[in-house]
Amino acid sequence: MFFLFSIFFCFNGLAFNIPQLKNTRQEYINAFAQLAIQEMNEYHIPASITMAQACLESSDGNSILAVQANNHFGIKCNNSWTGPSMRKDDDEHDECFRKYKTAIESFRDHSSFLTGGMRYQFLFDYGIKDYRRWAYGLKKAGYATDPQYPERLIKIIEEFQLHELDEYYNSSIRYMDTERLGDDSKPNTNTKRKGKSQIDNFLINPYLTRNVEKRNGAKAFFSKEGDSYEQIASEFSIKEWEVFKYNDVEKGSRLEAGSIVFLQSKRGSAPRGNDLHVMKKGESLWSVAQWYGVTLNALYRKNRLTRGEEPIPGQQISLRKKVRK
Repeated sequence: MFFLFSIFFCFNGLAFNIPQLKNTRQEYINAFAQLAIQEMNEYHIPASITMAQACLESSDGNSILAVQANNHFGIKCNNSWTGPSMRKDDDEHDECFRKYKTAIESFRDHSSFLTGGMRYQFLFDYGIKDYRRWAYGLKKAGYATDPQYPERLIKIIEEFQLHELDEYYNSSIRYMDTERLGDDSKPNTNTKRKGKSQIDNFLINPYLTRNVEKRNGAKAFFSKEGDSYEQIASEFSIKEWEVFKYNDVEKGSRLEAGSIVFLQSKRGSAPRGNDLHVMKKGESLWSVAQWYGVTLNALYRKNRLTRGEEPIPGQQISLRKKVRK
């Protein structure tokens, strides 16, 4: 029910604008480094190269292609591509780019793209740790038109020490359990350890994979099927009682898919320009509080309602000021 309420707001333009948090380069690396290692151990492409290309091609996951199409490597459609696509200007007007369901699919298709065509085969004669030759080889093979493409990849690798990821190459791995690559799967990092590199520096960052955004100044995201408040608390390393408190729910409450989940305390008032809300059928004071990022107690006080009292459809709810008697 609340999911429909959210859709109504989006399509009717009644909701305030919510700026999307931009990933930093380090956050993006933290989110996908283990996946790059996993691809390296199946397809024998240096993880440093995969990760640097993803950073560069997707603007650290912030590009339109990455956000709207889960395309992290700028791979365009070709005659063999039968999947979904997205149109965007690039070297030419209105070019066709591949579109994926998940970022995992994008990383997998990048690996298949490099290993599946003859033009890139010479790269696999290079050592797995020879990221410089790989970078210049990609330019030679025509992966990008930018004349500075190799230098830009190398700069990212050396500045963020991505060559450490290549230490986790295990030449004995020839396949992987692809059934583990569902939408919610975490990359398999069961690679053979070499040298003194610390893979713990490259942990999955849930703030990226969850599309966390600022909502009335507090971090929040939309839940998906199968989520629970307890599981979210564990995922974001916060206490369960904090998640319940931030979202004005009791311990053990069921979380519906499409609900807004706050990871920080909500505010006492809605954002400016959101003074009133007219209740509609199926809404509750709690759903209104979640949508505007206001604590439930604040709405009770502002509207002189007793706790547990629900407004009726058509009733105006004050979001910023206390109503007069």
